[in-house]
Formats: sequence, structure tokens, C-alpha cells
Amino acid sequence: MYILTDHENYLCGEIVDCAYKVHKQLGPGLLEKIYEACFCYELEKKNIPYQRQVQLPFFYDGIRFDEGLRMDVLVDETIICEMKAIDIVNKVWEAQIISHLKLTTLNVGFLINFNTALIKDGIRRYCVE
Repeated sequence: MYILTDHENYLCGEIVDCAYKVHKQLGPGLLEKIYEACFCYELEKKNIPYQRQVQLPFFYDGIRFDEGLRMDVLVDETIICEMKAIDIVNKVWEAQIISHLKLTTLNVGFLINFNTALIKDGIRRYCVE
């Protein structure tokens, strides 16, 4: 089991706080890109660096491919955040975040679904094993 660094722990807390603020203000039922924009604005207010829609190249058989894999938000080049606004979280999206962690060699990722009555039910953290 992976043990988070102090910096990762700090960022995890801030990510959850940002998601909570956005959900409290907007509630469920909007488009994913709206939540993503507001989430990033909350990160910005905290002076936490981030990148949106980051291209994720991958290697296969020693060849680099840039075939459209994207991460929704990369927080401080340390934590991946995938945003959703859906009724049911599909196992494929859980597998996606784990695949993104493996491809980037990062250790922590979040799947945040804003389409829930309580945001605590929509936040899932994943760590490498």
C-alpha cells in the first residue's frame, strides 16, 4: 500500500475542499465542463498550480503515441483529477484513472462525480499499489 507524502496529503485535502465548495455552490445536474472550470478556479484561489485537459501520451512497443488520451485536471503535476457529472460511475472510469496513474507514474488520482446529492458520495481517491 502506498503511503502519501506530506505534499500529496496536503493537496488531497485541498482537492476535496475545492470539490466541496463547487458542489455546495452549484449542486448536481450541470455539465462536467462547468464543474471542471469552477473546480480549477477554486484551486487558483488557493494558489495551487494546475493544468486542464492535459494530453497523455503513451508508449506501445517502444513507440510514442499521442492518440487523444487526456486528463481532466492535473494538480501541481502530482495528482490526477477526473471530473464526472453522471448518475452511475462506470467501472471503466475507475479503470481509466488507474491506467492514467500507471502511464504517468504518478501515485494519486481522484474521480470526482458532481452529480450526487452529497459530494462526499461522489469523491473517490485512488493510489498506486
